[in-house]
Amino acid sequence: MNFDFSDDQRMLRDQARRFLEERGAVGRARALLDAGGGIDAELWQEMAGLGWQGAAIAEEYGGAGLSHLDLCVIAEELGRANAAVPFASSVYLASEAVARFGSDEQKRAWLPALAAGEVIGSLAAGEGAGPLTPARIQAEVVDGKLTGTKTPVNDGVQADIVIVVARAGSGLGLFVVETADEGVGRSELEMTDASRPAASLSFDAAAADRLPVDDGWAALQEIYDRAAVLYAFEQVGGAQRCLEMARDYACERFAFGRPIGSFQAIKHKLADVYIATELARSNAYYGAWALNADAPELPVAAATARVAACRAFDLAAKENIQTHGGMGFTWELDCHLYYRRAKALGLALGAARTWKDKLVSRLESRNAA
Repeated sequence: MNFDFSDDQRMLRDQARRFLEERGAVGRARALLDAGGGIDAELWQEMAGLGWQGAAIAEEYGGAGLSHLDLCVIAEELGRANAAVPFASSVYLASEAVARFGSDEQKRAWLPALAAGEVIGSLAAGEGAGPLTPARIQAEVVDGKLTGTKTPVNDGVQADIVIVVARAGSGLGLFVVETADEGVGRSELEMTDASRPAASLSFDAAAADRLPVDDGWAALQEIYDRAAVLYAFEQVGGAQRCLEMARDYACERFAFGRPIGSFQAIKHKLADVYIATELARSNAYYGAWALNADAPELPVAAATARVAACRAFDLAAKENIQTHGGMGFTWELDCHLYYRRAKALGLALGAARTWKDKLVSRLESRNAA
């Protein structure tokens, strides 16, 4: 079992980092916030030209045919750059759902367009505040028509297709719904991170194409587990960048004739962030192995990676602001961009508390076996 990336994957990481730095992804995200929010459509198309959206999609469906380890590398760099693109919703969730559970016809209909960045996808499961449970899902499909409301739907403002979790008969199913359908209405929600916009989607007899899975809830949990690993890499990338920003500022900011990084209080803050980030990184690496190998350890590895990454990015984003002092709270610095992203990613698949509960229950089940 190798817990490190190959030389080719390190090269991919370096190329992705250089591309995002040259494009000024952080500055572009700031410009979007200044303009009221939204996604970076130009960067999204440039990424499509590099084949990132289709990295883990099979070549027969228009993808690059790379591994999920390669996708993890890209995810970490997107988190580091704070890129304002719907990559997580479209790639980790919608594309994975279709690739994992779609029929061959559905795969041929949607995966090439998703891989090319021509179609943006998302997943709609929740129906309001609170933990997501099967009993709380009230959206229903009858005779191929979907009725109900989903909120919040990450990147639902721009999504062209949405994978919807809804009732069908006595169980739950997964359905592909085109947002251009006249039965779909959407309204943008006010979010902490406006560069990752979310929407409330309403469905009034909208056409719904069911993915061929019998147990929609079990399929959703599998999609979430796989996505949790990829989200963890984004969070690790963001946490690492926050640590670097705080370190650099602590070395150049002087107080009482000394760099503030020489003071014990600052050293302890940065040491705590470093430990949390490295712990999250090691758990994310284990999750990446389990994801790529489709290993039975994936449910536990995904929950562990998710919990550790949520804590690391949240801590790093807060301590980065604190290390910058009064300047850290200003709009002019980039600290708040990462704080916003940490909060957005921390809730994207359910709060960390939900994943802690999942981890405990899964460990108990494994140990009882």
